[in-house]
Amino acid sequence: MTPPPPRYPPFTSLNAPYPSPPNLLSLVAAAVSAIVKYNNYRPFPLRKKRHLSFYPMHPSPLHSPPLTFTSPDSLSSFLSPRLRDNSLATWGSVPGTKTIHNLYHEISQGETSLLLSDETLIRTVHVASINIRNSQGLVLVESKQLLSDGSVRERSRPLSEKMKPLESIEEAVARAVREELGESVVVEILDGSSNVRVEERESLSYPGLRARYVLHSVEAKVVQGIPEEGEFETEETGEDPFDITGEESEGKAVTVKRHYWKWADERDLKR
Repeated sequence: MTPPPPRYPPFTSLNAPYPSPPNLLSLVAAAVSAIVKYNNYRPFPLRKKRHLSFYPMHPSPLHSPPLTFTSPDSLSSFLSPRLRDNSLATWGSVPGTKTIHNLYHEISQGETSLLLSDETLIRTVHVASINIRNSQGLVLVESKQLLSDGSVRERSRPLSEKMKPLESIEEAVARAVREELGESVVVEILDGSSNVRVEERESLSYPGLRARYVLHSVEAKVVQGIPEEGEFETEETGEDPFDITGEESEGKAVTVKRHYWKWADERDLKR
């Protein structure tokens, strides 16, 4: 008689080899892979992100500290032997230039940093530059300025304003619009339009002094308060004839009295 088949599979001998345990690194890799897929997150981007370089008003320890002065006279004494061809004498006397009182005020207010590196003087200024566009896509350009000494300074650039310490670009834009275009003017900054670049050249306001301009530029559109065609002019409301000591500097510091505006094609502006 044939015996019935066994109810259970044959018993495996204890001497049979067991499969090797999983590698610890492979378990960690599998767990990370599962987390990444779950969160739909790529920990190592395929494309390197762009980072904008900012140049703070107060330099890092890698830079020389900014220079400070107790009066316009002390600033003048420091600059006179360091500027070429006695260019300090042209400040305020050549149309379109500013005076030693203007530079002293900028340094005292933190709008300008004056650095001395390897016997080279550099004036560093952070500037908010606003490209305001009308409904036709034209850019608002300041064609010229009327100064307090009666001279006219050619500009041919968008609305610009020196930034104050720790001031954001949004705050600088709002102040520039209010002081140069008027209280009733409203513009809207376009999302993602902020950009920063650095330019170095000799200062037009202070001949003989090297300048580094850190330009914080944004795009904006007109909401209300600006004529969208033709030319117009506005009165400056942000500058006063007093320096930070409270001493009246009328006739010493050159201030802007009026701004003259026009709409221009961006391609003509670049040329």
